[in-house]
Formats: sequence, structure tokens, C-alpha cells
Amino acid sequence: MDEYSRFVDWDKMDVSAQSQDTKELTCTDLHELKQLARQGYWAKNHSLRAKVYHKLISNIPCRTVTPDANVYRDIVVKIIGKRNSSSLPLPEFVDNSLIPTYCLNAEGVGAVRKIILCIANQFPDISFCPALPSVIALLLHYSKDEAECFEQVCRILACNDPSKRLIDQTFLAFESSCMTFGDLVNKYCQAAHKLMVAVSEDVLEVYSDWQRWLFGELPMAYIARIFDVFLVEGYKVLYRVALALLKFFHKVRAGQPMESDSIQQDIRAFVRDIAKSVSPERLLEKAFAIRLFSRKEIQLLQMANEKALQQKGITVKQKRQNVHLAVHAENFKSEIVSVKEMRDIWSWIPERFALCQPLLLFTTLEHGCSLSRFYSHSEGHEPTLLLIKTTAKEVCGAYLSTDWSERRRGGNKLSFFGTGECFVFRLQPEVERYEWVIIKHPELASTGSETENHAQPASSTLSSSSIPSDPSDRLSPFLAARHFNLPSKTASMFMAGSSECIIVGGGDGQALYLDADLNHGRTSHCNTFNNQPLCSESFQISILEVWGFRD
Repeated sequence: MDEYSRFVDWDKMDVSAQSQDTKELTCTDLHELKQLARQGYWAKNHSLRAKVYHKLISNIPCRTVTPDANVYRDIVVKIIGKRNSSSLPLPEFVDNSLIPTYCLNAEGVGAVRKIILCIANQFPDISFCPALPSVIALLLHYSKDEAECFEQVCRILACNDPSKRLIDQTFLAFESSCMTFGDLVNKYCQAAHKLMVAVSEDVLEVYSDWQRWLFGELPMAYIARIFDVFLVEGYKVLYRVALALLKFFHKVRAGQPMESDSIQQDIRAFVRDIAKSVSPERLLEKAFAIRLFSRKEIQLLQMANEKALQQKGITVKQKRQNVHLAVHAENFKSEIVSVKEMRDIWSWIPERFALCQPLLLFTTLEHGCSLSRFYSHSEGHEPTLLLIKTTAKEVCGAYLSTDWSERRRGGNKLSFFGTGECFVFRLQPEVERYEWVIIKHPELASTGSETENHAQPASSTLSSSSIPSDPSDRLSPFLAARHFNLPSKTASMFMAGSSECIIVGGGDGQALYLDADLNHGRTSHCNTFNNQPLCSESFQISILEVWGFRD
């Protein structure tokens, strides 16, 4: 049909969706390119898509010495020779990944393996890259020959722009991306996350499939549309689409029994058969409707997760520890929560801390009801977990991102600190996690000064923030300021402490006040949203515990 048809089995392609209209792409403006990519401007013209891919990939900044088509022609004979490529073992870095055939003919299927083997020869620094077979298979549909496809893939792999992340090439990068995806699911797909926690022993194991959903399970028409946008906008698009897939999975399967004994297998099957329920256009529409972090913010979160993995010595592929089972029944004992309840809490915290084990720092049963002792045992630990059991047998608590020693920055005044990773929750009588109000409802945020915000009713303190109003200039409030040595203006108002009281506030208008004797407390709940109160408006504390995180 055209010069880019050598490897295509047209019986498998949806020819009816292809337009033969002659189209050209002349625009160079990035904003206009984004719009055209999202709209599928070149999606229905095979030749035009091939030319656009070539143009976009040619513009990727690369290392000075990047293998090109001539290199492929030189090495393919030496590496493959006259042997059948299907008989040759693939490099370990593809990790026995799915090698999708999409709409390739027999020659194209063989070419995928040949190109993988040649890339392994030219990129010895690649240690883990499960997405590579899919990318090669996809680009072969739009390549004149194997050498051209090899060159385009090499340019993607050799990108040297630090601000432009494309494909994970190490286990550390891959694993941290899975943790980052888990963090994003925890914030943007809470209903789906709740389902994952309920049916899976290791939630991160489920989320580690996220790239496979895209580069392996999705049909050709879908991954091609995603790749159109990916080449223009970068890695963030992949997170968006994976989140959208999870949202659709939860919507379609909600209330239905699992089709297999594995939620991973159910999600994979749903993605493979996605055409039964969601069109490519609807999938992208859903993906871009998610009000996601900026690219810079996601990079910072990725860095935090990489650092956590490095500190745990997890930099190469190994048998994964069940990180969401960091709460071991044999060495965990709380007078407030069960092992199961603590594991539920662990599924809510940022992934980089889910690698750690809980460490009891303070309990009123042992250390007494003293606020000064509460501070002395809690300071020096970041983050911490606060658990409270009332005399009415209610159980609530808070995840606190920042060291309590930060309270001293306000002098004798009660000043707020903390970050948007903080949240409050209730376990008894019903389980409920309260999202931070400024994150969940960003329209309520307004610029303010940290020093100007003193102890106020929760409904007012939680509708102002010290984060700059221009989202392009601010760092994510989910990220701990101390972790990245960021200026104090990036912090939020979530925690406050003095010699007289503790205030933890923010989740959907919820705020928790504890008196100095740690015997009494009260809650404040603004009725902006439909959540139930954290606990009784006024309560007596039966037991209070503070937990830290041990490597």
C-alpha cells in the first residue's frame, strides 16, 4: 500500500479506519503538535504516521555517538548470520517480556528479535528494559526496513536530555516508576486502590504490571494512539493512560466476581479486550481529564523512590520482598490496631516508605500522657504515624510527613507545617481515609504566608496554602520539603504543635485537636463534602501510639 508496508499484515490491520487522503504535517509549534497528537491527526493515515514518527524521533537529542542504520547493516550479519532469529535466546534485560506481534507479518515478527539482539550488542549499559520489544514491534509497522527501525529505537534509547525521560533501561528506574505509579494510584484512583488492597496481598506487585498493560497487552490501535502522544509529550502520558485503564477496569468490573484467582490476570485480560468497552479516543479523553502532577513534580517523586530503593540496596532485579507485607505478624504488636489494619494503613502511605517496617516510638501505656514526652520520643523521625483509640472504641489516626521538631520554627506561636502527603483516617467504626482538601479540591487553594497562619478553625486554615498560586512554578505539595532541601514556602499547613496542644488537620475538612494532657481531644468537620466525621466531636483518649519507619 505504501513504502512503509513491508512488515505489515494488512489482513490484521483495520484498513477501514485508514484514510488515503494525502496529508502533510508542517507545524513545528509544540502546543499545536500536542493538540494534533491528542486529536489523532495522523492516526488514520499510515504513511503520514510513519513520516511523523521519523520526524519526531529525528529531533530527539541524543548522545554524540548513537548507532544508526549503517551500524545495523554492519553488525546484523555478524550477530545473526544465517541462523533463524527465533532460535536465538533474547537478552536478559527484556525479562522474558511479551513480544507483541500486533499487525506484523512473519518477516516483521522475525525482525523484532533481530533488532533486539543488535541493540543488546550496541547498548551494554541496558540492564532492564521490558518495554523494548513492544516499541520495536510498533515502530516496525512504520519503517521502510529493519535498519531504519533500529536507528529510530536507538535514538529513543540514547536520548540525553535530562528533562526528557522516555524508556526505563535499568531495574532501578523501572522499579521506582512502579512505586511512583502506585503513589499516583493512591492519590487519583482511590476506589480502584481500595479494591487492589482488598483482593491482593501485594499491591505493588499489581502496580508493577503497569508498563505491561501498555507495552504488551493493549491492542495495536490503542498503543499506536498512545505512542503518537508519547513522542510529543513524553513519559507522563504513560502514567496518565495507565491510571485511566485502572479507572475503567474498576468501573467495568465493580461489584463483579473476579474472573480468575489473580487480580493481575483480570486486569491483563481487561486491557487485552478493552475494545469491548472503551474506544482509543475515550481512553485518551479519560487520561487527559486526570488533573495530574507536572512533569517536574513527577520527576521529583521518581527521584525520591529511586533514593529509597538505593538505600534498601534494591538496584538490580531480584526476588521481590513483599513490601506491602512489611508489617510482619510475628514482630508487630499494637494495642490499637491489628496486623491487618496496619497493613491497610501501609497501603495508603507513599511507596518509598512502604519499604520500611513500623517502629513503635511512643505509647501512652508505657510513656504516660505527657505531651513533652510525646515530642521527645517523636522528634528526629520523619515521617510518623499517629494512632488513637477512644474510650468509645473509635480508632482514628494520621500519617504525618514532617518531623515534629519543625514546630519550633514558629517560636512560641502555634504555626502550621507539614506537606500534602499527610492525611487523616478512621478505622473504627468504619474505614475511611480523608484526602487532603487542597489536593483533592485544588480550587480551594489560595496563596498565603506560612507565618500568617496561626491556630484557626479547620475550615479556614485548610482553605489557604503557602504554595505559590502558579502551578507551573511550584513543587508538588505531596513531596516532603526536607527530603529535597526545598525552601519552606513549598510546605503546607497540616500539622501544628505547641506546649499546649497538637493540631492535625485537613482531610476533606477534618481536623483533629489533642490537649496537652493527651487525655482529651476533639474534631472539627466542615460540611463542604459528604464524608462522615473522623470520630466523635469530643472524645476521651484511651490509648495513643506514635509509630516511626525502620529501614
